[in-house]
Amino acid sequence: MIELSLAEIAEAVGGTIFRGAEADLVSGVSTTDSRSVEQGGIFFAKVGANDDGHRHLAAAVQAGAALAILQQPDETAEINQIVVADSVAALSDLAKLVLSRVRSTGNLTVIGITGSNGKTSTKNMLRDILSPLAPTVAPVGSYNNLVGLPTTVLRIDHETRYLILEYGAAGLGSIAKLAAWTLPDIAVVLKVGLAHAGAFGGIEVTAKIKAELIEFATKQVVLNFDDPVVRAMETRVSVAVSGFGYDENASTRISATDLSLDGTKVSLRIGETNSELSMRILGEHQAMNAAAALEVSRLLGIETDHCLKVLSEMEMAERWRMQLLRSDQGFHVINDAYNASPDSMKAALQSLAVIGRSGHRTVAVLGAMAELGEISDQEHHAIGLLVVRYNIDKLFVVGQDAKVLHLAATAEGSWDGESEFFGSVSEAFEPIRASLEPNDVVLVKSSNAAGLRFLGDQLAGVK
Repeated sequence: MIELSLAEIAEAVGGTIFRGAEADLVSGVSTTDSRSVEQGGIFFAKVGANDDGHRHLAAAVQAGAALAILQQPDETAEINQIVVADSVAALSDLAKLVLSRVRSTGNLTVIGITGSNGKTSTKNMLRDILSPLAPTVAPVGSYNNLVGLPTTVLRIDHETRYLILEYGAAGLGSIAKLAAWTLPDIAVVLKVGLAHAGAFGGIEVTAKIKAELIEFATKQVVLNFDDPVVRAMETRVSVAVSGFGYDENASTRISATDLSLDGTKVSLRIGETNSELSMRILGEHQAMNAAAALEVSRLLGIETDHCLKVLSEMEMAERWRMQLLRSDQGFHVINDAYNASPDSMKAALQSLAVIGRSGHRTVAVLGAMAELGEISDQEHHAIGLLVVRYNIDKLFVVGQDAKVLHLAATAEGSWDGESEFFGSVSEAFEPIRASLEPNDVVLVKSSNAAGLRFLGDQLAGVK
């Protein structure tokens, strides 16, 4: 973070200095988690539904925090304190000031990414492309909400050249609230799918939320030209638009993909140049994420050879996202259980089916897709049928919330005993592990809450 005085911080967040001198300076990393406090940083005591950050003030002090921003002052804590009405709002208010100060130098480019799937993978690809060239700040993990996004912004300083931000959806107006002050120079929309459809009331509402980002773009919008819902957003854009995908009008256009356990080969045209990309990362949907990153890089004037080299060397897009693990027993696990929606589930199963054509037995270990609301049963049922139609050799379904998936697959006339159901991860591990053979390829896929990511690690022998 840039160096600021307590007086400047207090003014920015609308707070009152309870302890400390106005001229005291702070420039450390900001956080709402006392476990990640760094020496000289700022601790925001967030009050949430399940915890109160004020309880962890002593731990933040012990970790070396230089300033605490609190909703209630603490007379016993030996740390500079600013008292505010709302610590989460204060986080954004301070981030606004920092972004404005850094932006005033004219050296910063802000890249904003949203979409139902692929935000984190695309962000990581862009981060790895840009970081060797200039100081770059990108979110840790999936920091994309009212807390995570401003926390990311607060990591920039006057040397930062690129700031990459993810915008997650939390209802109508949620992305607009963040985009209105971050004002991305380049805004990217990856896909609009059924993720969160239950919470938002359908794909139409999801599309409106995602489109909020592009309305605040200041220079360029990048759209997935293969997604008709995303492509339709072009009519709402007042700045330049370009696209990526298989569509013939895409500026970064994919012409073919070839998937194997060695990775994903992609033939594409970037601007006016034909290129070949060989990624270790698995999945045709990851090829689309790479195309998005390449299109942004093209707009930034980054050399294509550099981009292709970086993408070819990435081991994985992110842990638990199509992460390929090789077990000592000779089978492979694709651990993609950090998140799941009907679209990402279909994409992962499609990748598994393609790999199976090269002589591998295919095994799917699937759990629940969260936040689908009243369409949950029908979407799990559809995935069960898809497993059969993709000719996956063996299905294991884990967790009561996913049982419909198992029942749908079992009811399909061509199947008899290829699907097994387990009520919990603890019940599932031993039977699944005992059934696996050398040369099997095992996809483990579910939403985060189902906990299958740890099962995937266990199956592969990852400690």
